[in-house]
Amino acid sequence: MIRTDALDRLPVRTAVPALRQALDDRGVAVLCAPPGTGKTTLVPLVLAGLVGGGPARRVVVAEPRRIAARAAARRMAWLLGEQTGRRVGFTVRGERVVGRDTVVEVVTTGVLLQRLQRDQELAGVDAVIIDECHERHLDADTVAAFLLDVREAIRPDLRLVAASATTDAQGWARLLGDAPVVEAQGVSHPVEVVWAPPVRPVRPPHGMRVDPALLTHVASVVRRALAERDGDVLCFLPGVGEIGRVAGQLAGVPAEVLQVHGRAPAAVQDAVLAGSSAGRRVVLATSVAESSLTVPGVRIVVDSGLAREPRTDHARGLSALTTVRASQAAGRQRAGRAGREAPGAVYRCWEQGEDGRLARFPSPEIKVADLAAFALQAACWGDPDASGLALLDPPPAGAMGAARETLTAVGAVDADGRVTDRGVRMSRLGLHPRLARALLDGAAEVGGRRAAEVVALLSEEPPREYGDDLAAALRTARRGGDGYAARWRQEVRRLSPSIEGSDERSGRGGSDDAAVGLVAALAFPERVARARGEGAFLMASGTGAELGDGSRLRSAPWLAVAVADRPAHAASARVRLAAVVDEDTARLAAGHLRFSGEEVRWTDGDVVARSVERLGAVELSVRALKQPRPELVRAALVDGLGRDGLGLLRWTRETGQLRERLAFLHRELGTPWPDVSDGALLARTEEWLEPELSRARRRSDLARIDAGQALRRLLPWATGEAARLDELAPERIEVPSGSRIRVEYGAEQPVLAVKLQELFGLTETPTVAGVPVLVHLLSPAGRPAAVTADLASFWRDGYRAVRAELRGRYPKHPWPEDPTTVEATRFTSARLRRE
Repeated sequence: MIRTDALDRLPVRTAVPALRQALDDRGVAVLCAPPGTGKTTLVPLVLAGLVGGGPARRVVVAEPRRIAARAAARRMAWLLGEQTGRRVGFTVRGERVVGRDTVVEVVTTGVLLQRLQRDQELAGVDAVIIDECHERHLDADTVAAFLLDVREAIRPDLRLVAASATTDAQGWARLLGDAPVVEAQGVSHPVEVVWAPPVRPVRPPHGMRVDPALLTHVASVVRRALAERDGDVLCFLPGVGEIGRVAGQLAGVPAEVLQVHGRAPAAVQDAVLAGSSAGRRVVLATSVAESSLTVPGVRIVVDSGLAREPRTDHARGLSALTTVRASQAAGRQRAGRAGREAPGAVYRCWEQGEDGRLARFPSPEIKVADLAAFALQAACWGDPDASGLALLDPPPAGAMGAARETLTAVGAVDADGRVTDRGVRMSRLGLHPRLARALLDGAAEVGGRRAAEVVALLSEEPPREYGDDLAAALRTARRGGDGYAARWRQEVRRLSPSIEGSDERSGRGGSDDAAVGLVAALAFPERVARARGEGAFLMASGTGAELGDGSRLRSAPWLAVAVADRPAHAASARVRLAAVVDEDTARLAAGHLRFSGEEVRWTDGDVVARSVERLGAVELSVRALKQPRPELVRAALVDGLGRDGLGLLRWTRETGQLRERLAFLHRELGTPWPDVSDGALLARTEEWLEPELSRARRRSDLARIDAGQALRRLLPWATGEAARLDELAPERIEVPSGSRIRVEYGAEQPVLAVKLQELFGLTETPTVAGVPVLVHLLSPAGRPAAVTADLASFWRDGYRAVRAELRGRYPKHPWPEDPTTVEATRFTSARLRRE
């Protein structure tokens, strides 16, 4: 029996007529409805014609998370008075509950991606709802782009709804071709904000780490909230580990403590979402409860202020979730959960002054995540660089470049980025391309079943209590009775059929330890690592890695690192999960990183020539090279000049001044006078440092190269302009006293430093190449007295003050009242009289 009363209480029903009209008129719409209004449950039933009349249609609802997909299907089935699997069903990875009569199917966005790749037409589907699109998950963005392609090319009749829990919907409306935006008003009660920061400062999060002091504080705030207010408590924490630690600190509170996250057993999820009439509850949840799930009975929210987002360090080959400060938008969503059914309160575990400095919205996943899986999906779709996809944010070029390198290395795409047959098979496994490679290649080496077991272990990181030894974690999962072990066995069952018939090759993978190490190395070849002592390793990517003090892996000669993160400001990554391997396994898995040959480099201030074999940054064998190839030596010397500077050559004072004169002429006159900056000279070494550079073999040879003689090769001899060097930029200028004074060209303007008396009678400022020199007028003792670029003005306006100041200090020197009418001199007044 349809639960009409429950359906009538859903606020989104008032927006249904406008949504129907928008879809009838345009075929696309953006639906904005706050959490708890029924957008996820009522709207699909209406569009399918199951409630409210209307034609029968088949509707697919795409949810970002498995827990949300199951919950939405169960809620819709409950509203119809049915069990899931009849008219409403769901499909998530490894689980499918649908029947012959199913017309509303809730799927994860990952499942919908796979379905679109197999059947672009989506035969039999009339409408697709992309739920929680405001969260900007990468799969959701990709699904939307593919569906827009489908509508434009082959299914203009396919109806598409982007459903968002926020009112920031204009971007999606533009993406869908100026689609109508339909807004539903939620029933929102006032929510009081209580600022509850820790008494003492806590360390900011980095990597996956959260300061234990903050978690203790969050637990204390939960206790405070239970004592101060009525109703159930919903506490937001960044991840499963933090939920478990806070739950442990809430022992003895007068409430039932429940944990909600993607790994929670289905029975626990159902209990949380069904509500309870017996006693109070404390629900500890990840961000899945921000908008994807509605938890009844909540009057209080305790917000840790933290969330988890993916981050990728492409340079080091490390990608993982990282703990970040939750955005302002997330904070509003979380707070709103306290006011769904009655007035409530949110306790925010940070200073009020910090709130305005938080990011406005979460980072779109496409901007921060590893894009290998996205790039493979795009290649399978026929758009390898994703340039033709309708995306709210284009993928960053650097991340796409790194993704293509990964796909090329695992054989998923060819040199032009086009998907291979192997890549198509990998894309259909529902795994990251790295894990797909490990499954396919590992099955041929260690057997299909064991490869599936290890890949299932890698696809969801085991609980921390399983330890950091991947082989030991496999044995624990096999005999385990916990929730993780159950999910692991389900994933093994899902993967095994895709590689049936794979037999283990003789001679490799005989033991579990060897099999685990090989499969992990196949998945992460850049992370095969060789020991360098004291629990420290060097990965093929060039990043250092360190094990914890108590790890049993510390004595291993080689590791295949499966999970690692790099704490803030740390030089090395911290290994969280790894397997022991040997050198042969490392060579097999990371063969594409192998280099063997001559290696001539500028190292520690000189040329080092070696014959080397290495895997990425890990050196396997090294011997000195007595006769390195000249072109490699020359390249190393040029690199050394770039690193340590052109000062490695022999520079005299005159050579330095020549370079300054040439730089001045290039700046003022341009061509044909050469650019003699470091960058320009390094780019033209063959024009001015030959043949000496090609004869050099080491640093000491560079020191014998006369830089002045070399620089003169760059003068414009062919045009005859070189002969004018001394005319245009003379080394010295003769002043009225007869002295020849050196001109300094190192500043922005040429400088002539001369004693004031030697310029008597000179009223025009000297010039070089048409540029007035900057005259530094010196006292008889050679100390600065004045600076001018206009001598006539100085004699007229400035000289009087200088004369008054220095005349008494230097009485033996002439200080005429009118210096423009007397003869310049280098001598004292007495000597002038004698002469």
